[in-house]
Formats: sequence, structure tokens, C-alpha cells
Amino acid sequence: MTARRRQEAEAAEVASASEGNGSADAEGTGQPVAEPGGTAPEGPAAAEGRLAEAEAKRDEYLELAQRVQADFENYRKRATREQERLVAHAHERLVRELLPILDDLERAAKPPVRESGPREGARGNRAEAPPTERSPNTLQSEYEALLAGVKLVERSLRSALQKEGVVEIETDGRFDPHVHEAMLTQPGKGAEPGTVLDVLQRGYRVGDKVVRPARVIVAE
Repeated sequence: MTARRRQEAEAAEVASASEGNGSADAEGTGQPVAEPGGTAPEGPAAAEGRLAEAEAKRDEYLELAQRVQADFENYRKRATREQERLVAHAHERLVRELLPILDDLERAAKPPVRESGPREGARGNRAEAPPTERSPNTLQSEYEALLAGVKLVERSLRSALQKEGVVEIETDGRFDPHVHEAMLTQPGKGAEPGTVLDVLQRGYRVGDKVVRPARVIVAE
């Protein structure tokens, strides 16, 4: 019995020495040793690869976000321009509807004719009305009241149009085909050829857009 136990003890010592030598050999190779029941840790090369992949995805997402932002900014600008165009179109349509009313008010407010002296309203579609010097006082008062009321409405309408950006086209000076429409030409005493002699109908513009050209008589 004693010899058998001695042999078993010697065999156990030999096995223990073999396991120790195996662990030492693994550590000497420089390779990572797997933990019991786990996976081997990543090396420096694997970590660098994962970092490069993460940076590439970051750059891709950043570029995508920048493209989306640029597309949205372009859309916002287009929508703003379209809205401004619609507003300008609405203003122009309103002006076209109001201008005939303004013309009627001008015709209703024609001043009485003078038998001597300078003519009133020779320009700007203001033709002369029949004389009223011999009218009774009552008719004269009624006429003056009506004239004052029509002129008040005319001024109010002009003020409303000016608030909408309506500007009367200038007619003093030379004929401009961009804003004037020549209805006829005739000799003008002392007037240079190509200058505007008289205005048959006023012209108006909204901003840079001509809503209605001024109809004029041009010196030949």
C-alpha cells in the first residue's frame, strides 16, 4: 500500500509540472490568452479598423444632413419667390380693376371752361366742360358740392392705390416706348420732335412692371 500511494503522488507532481510548463509557453509567445469561459480581447489593428469604419459612417451621415439642409433652403427660397409673385399678381389685378374707376372720377371732375386765360386741365385726360357762368346760384352750388365730393373720392382712391405701390408714369420730356403709347403725332409749336405734347390717358406702374402705359400725343 505504501508503495502504491508513493507512485500516485509522484504521478500527480509530474502532471502539475506539465500544466505549468504549458501556461508558460503560451505566455512566452506574446499571444493574448483567452479568459476561462470568454473571448479573446481585440488587438490594436482590429480596434483601428472599427474606428475607421465609425468615422466613415459619421462623414456619410454628415454629408447627407448637409444635402438635406441645402435642399430645404432652396425650397424655402422658391416658395418665397412664388409667394411674392402671387402677391404682385394680385396687386396688379386689383389695380387693373380700379383704374377705370379712377378714369371715370377724373371725367366727372372736369373743370368748367374758361372763355379767356389758360385752360385748366389741358393735360391728363381732363377735357373741358361746358361753361356754367350763366347757371343759377343753386345749380352752381350743387355743382360745386358735387365737384368737391368727386375730387375727394378721387384723392382717396389715389391714396389707396399709392399704398399698394401704384405710381403714375411720368410724361414730361421725351417719348419712352417702354412706358408710353403714342396715339398720334402732330406738330408742336416750340416742342422738340419726339417729346410728349399731351396726355390722353394716364399710365401707371407697380414697381418695375407697367400696368398700363400712358397714352400720349408726340411731337413730330
